[in-house]
Amino acid sequence: MGDDISSTLLGWYDKYARSLPWRSPPGEPVPDDPAWPYRVWLSEVMLQQTTVAAVKPYFEKFTRIWPSVEDLAAAPEDDVMAAWAGLGYYSRARNLVKCAREVAGQGGFPRTEAELRELPGLGAYTAAAIAAIAFGERAVVVDANVERVVSRLFNIAEPLPAARKIIRERAEEITPDDRSGDFAQAMMDLGSGICTSKAPRCLLCPLQGECAGLKAGEPERLPVKPPKKPKPERTGTAYWIERDRHVWLVTRQGTGMLGGMRALPDDGWSARQDGSEQPPVSAEWQDAGTVRHTFTHAHLALKVKYARIAATPGGAGEWWPVGDIDKAGLPTLFAKAARLALSAD
Repeated sequence: MGDDISSTLLGWYDKYARSLPWRSPPGEPVPDDPAWPYRVWLSEVMLQQTTVAAVKPYFEKFTRIWPSVEDLAAAPEDDVMAAWAGLGYYSRARNLVKCAREVAGQGGFPRTEAELRELPGLGAYTAAAIAAIAFGERAVVVDANVERVVSRLFNIAEPLPAARKIIRERAEEITPDDRSGDFAQAMMDLGSGICTSKAPRCLLCPLQGECAGLKAGEPERLPVKPPKKPKPERTGTAYWIERDRHVWLVTRQGTGMLGGMRALPDDGWSARQDGSEQPPVSAEWQDAGTVRHTFTHAHLALKVKYARIAATPGGAGEWWPVGDIDKAGLPTLFAKAARLALSAD
C-alpha cells in the first residue's frame, strides 16, 4: 500500500506542484548550488505557523539583501529583526541569526536530519524537511498538513496529541526511499489545497481510493483535536513620546513577546499579566485610542497615549525621525499603535 500511495501522489505532484520561489521543479535532482540549502532552510523557518502568501515577499526580500547564509550571518541582528517585522513569531528571527552564524562557522549546512536538529531553532519537522528537500536524504516530514492527510488516509480517530505517534508511524510507512523531498512537498500541497481542514475536496484527491477516512464517511472530523482553551484578555498601554519630530523607541528584551524588536515604550504588559498603566516619564498624556492584537497565548487591548517632552527619557532608547517611522522595523502591534498616535496627534 505504501508504494502505491507514494507513486500515485508523486505522479499527481509532477502535474500539479505549486511553483514557489524556494522550490525546484518536481523530479529534478537536488540543485548543485551552495545557496540551495540556505533557501530551503530560510523558507522552512519563515513558513512555521505562517501562510505561503505572507512568506513570499519576505523570502524574496531576504534573499535579495542576504543571498547566502554567510551574508545573513554577517548582518547586524537589528537589521534582520527590522526586515522580519510584520512576519510574526519573532523568536524565529532571533534563532535565524544564531543559526546562520553557526552554519557559516561550520562552513555550511550539515546534511543529516540528526545533525540539523542540533542547529538553533530547528525542530523535528524543520530538520526533516531540510534533509529531504535540500539534500535528498530520506526523512519523514510531518507538519500540520501532513498530519491531517495521514490521519484521514488511515482513519486515525485517536485525539491529538496522543495520535501523533501513530501518525508518524503511518507517515514512515508511505515515505519512499527516493524523492522523499518531492513526496514531502506533495503531501504539503495536498493538505493545503485539497485535503483542507474544512470542506476537503475529496473528489479531486488522487488518494481518494485509498482513503479510509473518506470510506468511513467523515474525513472532515479528522484529525480529532482537543478542545481549545480560551485565550486570556490582557490590557496594556504604549506611549508615543515625541520631541522635535522624533519619537522615542526602545528595544525590547531579547526573550519574551516581540523580543529583540524596536518598539514604543510600554507599561510592562505580557501574555501572563496586564500592564501597570505607569508611563515611563511624567508628561501631559493624551489618549489616542486602543489597538487590538491577538498573540498565540493571549488577546491584547493596547491603549495608546502620546505626549511631547523636552528631555530625553531615562534608560536605553533612541530618537527616531517621525517621517521615517515606517523604516524602524516595528512589529505589527506597535506599527498599528504608531499609526493611531500619528492620526490622533
